[in-house]
Parts: sequence; C-alpha cells; structure tokens
Amino acid sequence: MDKAAFSMAMLRVLSGSIELIAAIVMLRLNDVQKALAVNSMLALVGPLVLISTTTIGLVGLADKLSPSKFVWILAGVGCLMIGILRK
Repeated sequence: MDKAAFSMAMLRVLSGSIELIAAIVMLRLNDVQKALAVNSMLALVGPLVLISTTTIGLVGLADKLSPSKFVWILAGVGCLMIGILRK
C-alpha cells in the first residue's frame, strides 16, 4: 500500500470524525450561539486538512512531476485557498 495515499486517507477519516463529533456537540449544546462557536472552530480544520493532504500527495508525486506541473499544481492550490479563506 502506498504510504502517501494511506496518510491522505487517514487524514480525511480524522477530519470526518472531527466533523461528526462537532455535529454531536452542536446537538447536545442545543444553543445557536454555542453551535456557531463550534462551527467557527471547524472553519480551521477544513483548510488545514486540505493543505496537509495536498502536501502529502505532492511529496508522494514529487519524483514523477516535472517542475512546471508542480508549479501549476501549487498555483491551483493557492487559488483554492484564496477562494476558501476570502470572504
């Protein structure tokens, strides 16, 4: 099994677990303000997981990618992050 693919999958499983736990916490709190606070904490998890999984994938592909393709991928990830984080 490819270590990079396994690591990426495990990060996504961890991220999904965090999302599910946060949803349960929101239900248990039963308060909109507290649920919004929990939701705002999740806003950090998504981009961090995206950056982490992309980094692991790029490291796994580094020997197979040409430098120009590597730059295009980094530019695409940068555009995604700007789109996600900009309001």
